[in-house]
Amino acid sequence: MRRPIALMATCALAVSACAPTLQEAPPGTAVTPPTEWRTSLEVTAPIEDDWWNAFGDPQLSRLVEQARANNADVQVAAARVEEARATERGSRGFLLPSVGAGAEGGVRREVSPFGQAQTSVAAQPAFRASYELDLFGTNAARIDAAEAGAAASAAGAEAARLSVSAATASGYITLLALDKRLSVLEETLVARQEAVKFARDRAEVGYTSQLPLRQAEAEYQATAQLVPQLKAQIARQENALSVLTGELPGAIERGGTLVDLRQPPAPATLPSELLRRRPDVAAAEYRVAAADAQMRVARADFMPSIDLGAAAGVVLSDLLADPVSVWSLGGSILAPIFQGGKLQAQLDGATAQRDQAAWAYRSAVLNAFREVEDRMAVLANLKEQEVALEAQQVAVADALRHARNRYRAGYTPYIEQVDAQRALLGVELSLVQVRTDELTTLVGLYQALGGAPE
Repeated sequence: MRRPIALMATCALAVSACAPTLQEAPPGTAVTPPTEWRTSLEVTAPIEDDWWNAFGDPQLSRLVEQARANNADVQVAAARVEEARATERGSRGFLLPSVGAGAEGGVRREVSPFGQAQTSVAAQPAFRASYELDLFGTNAARIDAAEAGAAASAAGAEAARLSVSAATASGYITLLALDKRLSVLEETLVARQEAVKFARDRAEVGYTSQLPLRQAEAEYQATAQLVPQLKAQIARQENALSVLTGELPGAIERGGTLVDLRQPPAPATLPSELLRRRPDVAAAEYRVAAADAQMRVARADFMPSIDLGAAAGVVLSDLLADPVSVWSLGGSILAPIFQGGKLQAQLDGATAQRDQAAWAYRSAVLNAFREVEDRMAVLANLKEQEVALEAQQVAVADALRHARNRYRAGYTPYIEQVDAQRALLGVELSLVQVRTDELTTLVGLYQALGGAPE
């Protein structure tokens, strides 16, 4: 028995020498991280596991935790992980022998050698086993591909959780910003209602014409028509947040106001650490590993396959005085000789898929560095913009006070007060937007840096 097996192995090794070699990944797919970030932030701090708690709003934290647990996209990603792990467990069966048991039997009527009709009852229970020698690593490569696929799915699930966490935090901050904008509009409406009353009183006594009154009424209505638009935006934002957390569209409880939110220090990490932190980069790297394993599988198809088999059983019949044991033991080798170019085409296709995965990895890495640099650049300049807007707000508010006093004293027309009111409203809304941009950019930076550390 040993001699046939040795002969098959020798033939297999001889045929394997004709198999093509695997190609390396394109050299341009590698990325060397920079030594430091292009933009330097003044105050930074390490990233915590639950970074969303740093904003100091319990409702924001509750919504993020709820979204991480109930969001449909997160659940889909978790199911994909389970599917990939099941595929991995199934692939390990290729390395183990296949064992089965069965039985054959029946009743047969036939003519005996003596010309007599005879009826016999026979049964043959059997035990069979087969095993494919993984001499060229075909099955091991399948397992490597399945393991890398499962790891890529797990990294993808973590990327989904990070994306949902950032979207929920940003959505809640945007909701508070809309509330603040509504508050600014309502305060402006009160001031313009007073201006309408003052203009009406002066017009009724004939001190001024109807023009200032109509101008005051027009400015009041111009601001009033913004309120229902803003309320509709608030309702849409609440609905979006509800769905993001896995609930039906509905109202969202607030834990505070936009002003109450803390602005934590910017998260910090080294450029060399970014690639280990980003789950999407990890997923891209695992996909390259899976594609490499599939290349090895395609190359192994050029190799011969060696199968060993064994069977044992017993024959039972009423024609036999005693049961008869039967068994067999053997093997086979099958090597491809002519496939019409199919095997080479499969290897070329697997190589092209590996190259695609390698370039996709490079794209993911470059995009990761770009996202971090973009958010750091925005964050570094927003504070300066906020300081300038605060100074402008003080100046415009003082200009409005002077314009109001001069108008009431009869020195200037009402249009000067209108211009000052418009300027102040624009500055106040811009301040709300800058404050919102600072907070949402922080959230985006947490996401760009990969969230919590490994």
